[in-house]
Amino acid sequence: KGEEQALAGTVLTLLCLQMGSGPEGEEVFRSLKPLLVSILTDSTDSPSARQSCATALGMCCYIAAADLEDLVSCLSCLEGIFSPHSAGEGGSAPAQHSPLHCSALQSWSLLLTICPPSHIKSVLNNRWLKLPPLLSSSSVALRILAGETIALVFELAQDVEEDLCHQDTEFLRAQLKVLATESNKYRAKTDRRKQRSIFRDILRFIESGEYQEETIRFGLECMYLDSWARQRTYQAFKEVLGSGIRHHLQNNELLREIFGLGPPLVLDAAALKASKVSRFEKHLYNSAAFKARTKARSRVRDKRADVL
Repeated sequence: KGEEQALAGTVLTLLCLQMGSGPEGEEVFRSLKPLLVSILTDSTDSPSARQSCATALGMCCYIAAADLEDLVSCLSCLEGIFSPHSAGEGGSAPAQHSPLHCSALQSWSLLLTICPPSHIKSVLNNRWLKLPPLLSSSSVALRILAGETIALVFELAQDVEEDLCHQDTEFLRAQLKVLATESNKYRAKTDRRKQRSIFRDILRFIESGEYQEETIRFGLECMYLDSWARQRTYQAFKEVLGSGIRHHLQNNELLREIFGLGPPLVLDAAALKASKVSRFEKHLYNSAAFKARTKARSRVRDKRADVL
């Protein structure tokens, strides 16, 4: 049934991630790809099962697909799920299907990051124009994901030296500006705040090529997300692994290879002990930080403080 299919899709993704990109992972992907595609494209199946299969198809293809033919067919299948003609009238995805469209779009954009330049150019020629209509979706998650995917497409266009500056992009920038400044009261305050923040970053990148870098820390190491492609890859694995993402970044050879982190660090007990801060030191630091915050807030709240 739907719930079991959804769980099986999640387990398959985790299994493939543990097996890696070798012959075993490739065999699992090849044997189960037809079933994943069948469930994903069947509109009578459970939405949760289809959503899980969309994630599994994208992740397993990213990890284990050896042939360009498999990559292209998975891209085409996922594109058919989130494309405006399948998302409802006016290109706006119905709210009840937005999680499925989000998973399909996330997997599609993940696979774009490993496409060869020849296929990237075919996507840039006309197929990326299916993305702007998703910016008018009633789902804030789908709007944000569509915006991030558009930024990724512009980044990939720069990498293959393609120019996307034509009449369609002028209307697109106008849409992005609206979303970056939207203040409609009928949307939740947290949704508006998150949307404005992300779309400001997207608009800044499209207009000036500036990316807001993010640092991910795990153990004694850190990793920099300095591009939309790298961010999309990290977010896709984080979606699957949840709180285990940092453990896998430290120990999973596949993830370390994908992000260029090198072999896992081997630390002896003395090095680990030296790297850890004692509980007493943490307590002293937190106490000092708390006192500093209290003093700063008191000065601001004091009625006698000057108001400029």
